Amino acid sequence: MKVTESDNSKHRQLRIEDYLQRVSAEQKEYAVVCASPKMTETDNTNIIEQTEDLLEQILSTENLNQAYWQVKRNKGAGGIDGMQVDELLPFLKEHKDELLQTLRDGKYRPKPVRRVEIPKENGKTRKLGIPTVVDRLIQQAISQILSPIFEKQFSDNSFGFRPNRSAHDALRRCQTYITVGYKYVVDMYLEKYFDTVNQSKLIQILSETIKDGQVIALIHKFLKAGVMTNGMFEESPKGVPQGGPLSPLLGNIMLNECDHELIKRRHHFVRYADDMMIFCKSKKAAKRTLDHILPYIEGRLFLKVNREKTQVAHVNYVKFLGYSFYIYRGEGRLRIHPKSIQKLKDKIRKVTGRSNGMGIEERRTKLNQVVRGWTNYFKHADAKNLLNSLDEWMRSRIRMVTWKRWKKIRTRFENLKKSGISKEQAWMWANTRKGYWRVAHSPILLKVLSNERFKRIGYLSFSECYSAK
Repeated sequence: MKVTESDNSKHRQLRIEDYLQRVSAEQKEYAVVCASPKMTETDNTNIIEQTEDLLEQILSTENLNQAYWQVKRNKGAGGIDGMQVDELLPFLKEHKDELLQTLRDGKYRPKPVRRVEIPKENGKTRKLGIPTVVDRLIQQAISQILSPIFEKQFSDNSFGFRPNRSAHDALRRCQTYITVGYKYVVDMYLEKYFDTVNQSKLIQILSETIKDGQVIALIHKFLKAGVMTNGMFEESPKGVPQGGPLSPLLGNIMLNECDHELIKRRHHFVRYADDMMIFCKSKKAAKRTLDHILPYIEGRLFLKVNREKTQVAHVNYVKFLGYSFYIYRGEGRLRIHPKSIQKLKDKIRKVTGRSNGMGIEERRTKLNQVVRGWTNYFKHADAKNLLNSLDEWMRSRIRMVTWKRWKKIRTRFENLKKSGISKEQAWMWANTRKGYWRVAHSPILLKVLSNERFKRIGYLSFSECYSAK
């Protein structure tokens, strides 16, 4: 099955028929007659009016308007039909009545997601599934209604993709456990979690809370919608495609079962999405915990645990959310994990590479974004000395790319002279055969491109951003 896409919306038909369920026998019993809500360009976030069944809450005017604005804010690329976010409102104005009726009749047919692979730090790729813009709207509307329902059930030790909770909250909880003596962890590694979720088990768990069969059926259709890879259709008999608004919630609902099993066994743990650590007071207790919880995860939830990467270790030797831990005077403290530092350096190398085509202004803007964002995330780590060394390294990268940009001898000579270097020295360094990295550390460039000059022209530093936290 092949899909053709065109960037020119004039030559692409966006048809409501594409979203109609072609199996006429499906969901015949669903027939609800209600007035069609009106889609507007107003960011309406009023409290959703409670109605008798869940589907009508999902399809309410307020909820759909809120979902529309969330999809618009998130932007993102289009799905397999090529529709872009800016085309969504005109489409809804023309087809809203038909779209809502197909949803009420149980005839809505989600389109396959578009496969996108993004690189991971280990050299492998993570598979994402990009839904169409219309499917994103419906998923977002479902998520907005289901989230408050399941929030009441979620564990206090779960932090990922939940309102008013963050990775920093998860790390603080880890520090609390370490400080009171839980110094060994089961570092649990689920094998390709989102790709291997057992859909039947997930639907069973959902059905225990959601009694509206129309909503369950609609979610099941999203799970079974399939994937388009290089124009070829692939079925999706298992997994929850990452990339849609509903995926994080469904992922949390599945692993909430594991959370409550751990609570029942009185374990201390912290989970952020599918990244989970169980804290124990001894290595022996941690090994025993791993042996006991594995049968539940694999035998009851039908998830796969990577036995090679799952480990029992002292807290000093684990990586969690980019951080590592250490104990100082009995207190659990945070460091930046070496892999996070390497990932940062790789990013800076790309920005300061001469072949990326960036100008001076663009490079400075990009670097400042990296510095500000990275420091904001790692602001809770003890890293003052590390950040000073990162500043020195980054400034050397800037000096090196600047020297490369002054490619010709005459250009180097003129720029060195303008910076107050004598003619003799300027000519000598303009003709040097030393490598770029050596010149970047030379006294001449340390003077011409000094730390004070970097600050004056607007470059941020890690240490300054860290001090201002």
